[in-house]
Amino acid sequence: MMYLSRLRLSRDPKVAALDVLLDPTPGGDRLDAHHRLVWTAFAGDPQARRDFLWREEGQGVFLVQSSRPPEDSPFFETPEVREHAPDLRAGDRLSFLLRANATRDLGGEKRRRVDVVMNLLHGVPKAERNRKRMDLAAEAADQWMTGQGSRAGFAPERIEVQDYRTVTLPGYRGRRRGEPRFGILDLTGQITLTDPDAFVQKLTQGFGRAKSFGCGLMLIRRA
Repeated sequence: MMYLSRLRLSRDPKVAALDVLLDPTPGGDRLDAHHRLVWTAFAGDPQARRDFLWREEGQGVFLVQSSRPPEDSPFFETPEVREHAPDLRAGDRLSFLLRANATRDLGGEKRRRVDVVMNLLHGVPKAERNRKRMDLAAEAADQWMTGQGSRAGFAPERIEVQDYRTVTLPGYRGRRRGEPRFGILDLTGQITLTDPDAFVQKLTQGFGRAKSFGCGLMLIRRA
């Protein structure tokens, strides 16, 4: 059983006074702060591992998929919670929304893992990167989703890139040149299920990496 919840920041003035800490400027520190914030709704067991996926919706709203319902938190209004147990069959067509840190393993002795869009941009002259950025993001996203589908029981029909951005890892304070960054793709589109059991398993685990930073949660509805 999974749960899908909407968490909305409390309007209590005591919480609003912490706004600069709870909702800092966009970047890695903001994602880190939001992750810690969402944790407050699942912090009943201090030994528990993270068993939820989340995404920021803006204006203090977060969508969370979890294996247990969220608890009351002093930072959020009463959570809106519903059971999330999709009844799926092979051949079902689903529309989806996904925010993902999409990577691939280059193989070799060191098994280096790279962001799929950065990897394509690396071979483009710097003067042309801005112009080709979204086209290459679409190409990389299509290839990555095809690979995901082959392992997770679906076939992509249509993949659209809504946005691609890079974020500095939280806590980095060094020079901009050489700073550690990761990419975030905002994807939407349509898929057809080939193996519903494999798909639901992957839906529970999340897609891609950087799940602590608001990536991996795929929202679905029937097409």
